Amino acid sequence: MEYEGVSFVNSANQAADPLQLMKDKGINSVRLRVFVNPPSNYYWLKDGVTMTMLGYSDTAGVLAAAQRAKALGMSIMVDFHYSDVFADPGHQIKPAAWNSYNDTQLQNAVYTHTYNVMTTLANNNIYPDWVQVGNEMNSGILLPSGSTNNFAKLTALLNKGYDAVKAVSPSSKVISHLAHGTDNSLFRWWFDNFFANSGKTDVIGMSFYPYWEGQAYWQLTGALSTNLNDMAARYSKEVMVVEVGGLETNPTDSYWTIYDTIQAVKAVPNGKGTGVFYWEPAAHSSVLPDEYPLGATSVVSTKVLKFTTALDAFAAGSQQGSNLVTNPGFETGGAASQDPSGWSTWSNNNPTANYSEAGGYTGSFRLSHWRSTAYQVSTYQIKTGLANGTYTMKAWVKSGGGFITARMFVKNFGGAEQYVSIPTTSTWTQITIPNINVTNGQAEFGFWTDANAGNWMNADDVEFYKN
Repeated sequence: MEYEGVSFVNSANQAADPLQLMKDKGINSVRLRVFVNPPSNYYWLKDGVTMTMLGYSDTAGVLAAAQRAKALGMSIMVDFHYSDVFADPGHQIKPAAWNSYNDTQLQNAVYTHTYNVMTTLANNNIYPDWVQVGNEMNSGILLPSGSTNNFAKLTALLNKGYDAVKAVSPSSKVISHLAHGTDNSLFRWWFDNFFANSGKTDVIGMSFYPYWEGQAYWQLTGALSTNLNDMAARYSKEVMVVEVGGLETNPTDSYWTIYDTIQAVKAVPNGKGTGVFYWEPAAHSSVLPDEYPLGATSVVSTKVLKFTTALDAFAAGSQQGSNLVTNPGFETGGAASQDPSGWSTWSNNNPTANYSEAGGYTGSFRLSHWRSTAYQVSTYQIKTGLANGTYTMKAWVKSGGGFITARMFVKNFGGAEQYVSIPTTSTWTQITIPNINVTNGQAEFGFWTDANAGNWMNADDVEFYKN
């Protein structure tokens, strides 16, 4: 875009480096695609209909972009498409030079191409933090040879890419990336087959585009959270949203799409949620031949763009510390009359008043307090080894009311107990305890009910984090 005369300005309408502007917005990493032999004019007539800008995404172009990002202190991801053009679920087009290759030759080509690009970067002292081996590989790569119709062949190709990355840069984490990050059954099917064929990867990456799914972001973030948590637990891998985007014309919704995605990733237990990338923040439909609408810029004047407030979500989202709650969505362990995993229970001889059941705010399950007779019960966690400072607790709750007492609480943190009452509401409502000043390195938090017969309350998606 810069070569074709597009420029970027800051909030004062002064010309500035777009990478610096994005860094100022809280973005600390770049994701750089690489093609095998892209057309010499770096354009592609997609499906014979839509002219699409490929950008300088050959080896030399990736090196130049990586050097530019490194000079700003940004981390780097390299995304191998294994095609001369964009790869996605509908386009996994074999590079023209590889068309006649048999399976062994294709494996060698994947290894050599990956090794050569990585070596070019390493020779310039660039060792990417992450490397994608394949892009949105729902249907496989290098079709038809690497189709999901034959996971043995597909996995052999991908493992060659993995091996080439590690041969040059053992510290780089390899990512396996699929589209439709809200589709848990798709991800389970794909990765069950991949690992059954001895697939090698370090991170499971996913795309999250509410716009392309045809639904509002708030209708889908729950399914995204479920899939992130399940992938991390099922395969013991890190997870990452390597593509998220929203309409350039609605920066408010795009902001909350990014923000909620960041929180979903950060809430993955055991620190396995590791990052969120926006695709493509510098874009605007007015300067792209395919009029791609999911950038994060507005037009100041002809070919002059300014980043929108959508990107402010990166700084806002990163200010919040990681969620310290174990099993925050009550998704693991715990059936009726049984403690949910990671949570403790106190009761007045009514332990069955505390249980998890189907019907979560997100995911499949929720915490419930209920009994047909009067009861008292507390569901809680005790966290030690906390850094002293200010914390926040949040949860989504519902309640039928009628309690003597029903509250979310935090205590034993070095100050007086703090709590917020659980409201009477038939719809999920988020409640918050802010400004919890931990001074003794620990805290106990949870839910307490002193109930009459038949009183009920639900809780889900509990957060406790350092501000």
